[in-house]
Amino acid sequence: MSQQQPGTGQYVLTLSCPDKQGIVHAVSSYLFLTGCNIVDSQQFGDGTSGLFFMRVHFSAEAPVTLEKLRASFAATGDAFRMDWQIHPSAERARVLLLVSKFGHCLNDLLFRASTGALPVDVVGVVSNHTDFEDLAASYGVPFHHIPVTAATKSEAEAALLALVDAEQVDLVVLARYMQVLSDDLCKALTGRAINIHHSFLPSFKGAKPYHQAHARGVKLIGATAHYVTAELDEGPIIEQEVVRVSHDVTPEQLVALGRDAECQALARAVKWHAEHRVLLNGSRTVVFA
Repeated sequence: MSQQQPGTGQYVLTLSCPDKQGIVHAVSSYLFLTGCNIVDSQQFGDGTSGLFFMRVHFSAEAPVTLEKLRASFAATGDAFRMDWQIHPSAERARVLLLVSKFGHCLNDLLFRASTGALPVDVVGVVSNHTDFEDLAASYGVPFHHIPVTAATKSEAEAALLALVDAEQVDLVVLARYMQVLSDDLCKALTGRAINIHHSFLPSFKGAKPYHQAHARGVKLIGATAHYVTAELDEGPIIEQEVVRVSHDVTPEQLVALGRDAECQALARAVKWHAEHRVLLNGSRTVVFA
């Protein structure tokens, strides 16, 4: 992650832990005693999993530093068995975009990042084809061509992971990257890789999903943004977008509408992840949007 901007003094605390009495009191007391002020707070207790989730945006007076905040909160975290993180709110996620031959999501994310609509720094574009090298260059983003074949898949994934490490990537986004990641790569990117699926999951998997939908006379189409796991297209869902359609649309019109839905769902998922609004809850997510 990038360094905190000087003089901001704004932070985001996220946590999950077994639900019990006293969590909110402990967190708010810690912030009060540390000289911090709560700007915004959201919380959720899941009766199904028995877990408690919380996101707190707070301000801190100098000379409090990020390192001091993390060190001093550790005791509270340990007491409640929390999985917690503290990040500067001005921090921008370092994002690597993966694409194959459909560039609508790539172009949308590059544009949003360039205009400040997404709080991210796109550090590179990776593709198994060269179709979008010029598009990446137009945004001043490095382009990395990593071909993938059945024989070179392991070497290609090793090169991708090496790039993730070298660029200190916080989030990998599969912006219509039409390659199935290996189990090992999925594990290495757990919780920091997002995929966009061209349907409102679970539905119409496989080739030509919009043509399948058209053949079935659907009235809703959509897209699903989810975290990448070893189970293909079964990762925790972050966001979904739907579009109502009528009987007179063609498969080509469905494709166009679907691509817009994909862009919107993926952009929101990336934004919420970058702002530390998404917490994993087993096979589901808690999204403090």
